[in-house]
This record gives sequence, structure tokens and C-alpha cells, in this order.
Amino acid sequence: MRGESGIAFSMPGGDAPGTGRSRPVDMAHLSRQTMGDRSLEQEVLALFVQHALSVRDKIANADIHERLLLAHGLKGSARGIGAFAIADCVTEIEHRPEDNSIIKRLGTLIDEVRDFIAAISR
Repeated sequence: MRGESGIAFSMPGGDAPGTGRSRPVDMAHLSRQTMGDRSLEQEVLALFVQHALSVRDKIANADIHERLLLAHGLKGSARGIGAFAIADCVTEIEHRPEDNSIIKRLGTLIDEVRDFIAAISR
């Protein structure tokens, strides 16, 4: 898939050494989670995008209890794939669920991850 996509990755999973936190998804982390299985990575990323977009669409209008449940569920998924900025953001939501500025930031982070995954999946 490396040559076909036009993107040359320096490591399995698509991340150069030491750059995991500079991208919306730490591809080296994801590669470790999937044991380097590129098709599994693609499947996991697609599922994550669906889940994250669903949370993004629901969380702003959710009551506090539902907001906490949505945030907690997304946190585990985000950590699992290496979307650490999203995981950190939803942790903030768990501490301050009434703060709509954090909800807005979460939407932006989810859009960034969605766009990143779309770009590497071509």
C-alpha cells in the first residue's frame, strides 16, 4: 500500500520516529495496537471516525449525564487508536461537562482526525 497511495511511510503504521504527537493520530501507536496489520488499521480507523462523528453530533445537545457517557466512551476509543488530543479533550469534558468551549474544541479535533484519516486512506 505504500507505493500505491503515493505516501511513503518511514515506519510500519505510517509514522516517522518521534512524530506521533505531531499528527492527529499516532500511527506508530496504532501499528503497535494492530501488530502492523495495515488492513486492520484501516478498519479500526474507519470505525473510529464513525464513532467520533456520532459523538460530535450528539454531545453538544446532550444533558450532562449523557455528555459524560459519550465523552468516556470516546476517550477509550481515541486512546486505542492513538488520537491522544481527542482523548485529552474528552478527559477535560469529563471534568467540566458544562464547558461548551471544550465541546467546540472537540468538534474541531474530530474534524482534523477525520481529514487526516481520509488523506492517508487514499
